[in-house]
Amino acid sequence: MRLMAVRSISVVGLLACAGGATAQVPPAEVQIAGAVSAAPEALRATATVIGYSNYHRLVTLREGTGEMICLADDPSDDRWQVSCYHRDLEPFMRRGRELKAKDLSRGQTDSVRLAEIKSGALKMPEGPRALFNLYASMDSVDHKTGLAHHPGALQVVYIANATQESTGLPIKPGDGLPWIMYPGTPWAHIMISK
Repeated sequence: MRLMAVRSISVVGLLACAGGATAQVPPAEVQIAGAVSAAPEALRATATVIGYSNYHRLVTLREGTGEMICLADDPSDDRWQVSCYHRDLEPFMRRGRELKAKDLSRGQTDSVRLAEIKSGALKMPEGPRALFNLYASMDSVDHKTGLAHHPGALQVVYIANATQESTGLPIKPGDGLPWIMYPGTPWAHIMISK
């Protein structure tokens, strides 16, 4: 289950359009509470929160003044997942959501974003930037509060073009150690599961 979550979170920007569920979209305050639960407590109150007005429309639920942007759980997905990432990653994440909405495959999305990064049209941060993710099955979520009981957690540190050689970290998961996903790419990142 963790590896599945690990693979899906590396493109947090793809959380926008799963489609098909029949449950109602939770109220904004419930979406906000769930979304910010992924961030470290000290960063929650000032985070910008992006959530859903319907199953396919993302809207800003709360403008923040801090470093983090948090994504509420997609109500059309069959599992609960919320994420918060540094605001400097927003152009990359937003572009991923836009491309996913056009039904591009993961490979196509990566190709488009890589070309845009190389051309300078899409900017990636030059230093490390954090992303925090929580995930759980829907039956462990309190739908009145928007919070999951005992969610799994994954932290990510994006470091553009990081490699095993530049960091001393392995490039495959194992033994609970941090590792680098997509080494050598502009969206290379250290995966830290707990």
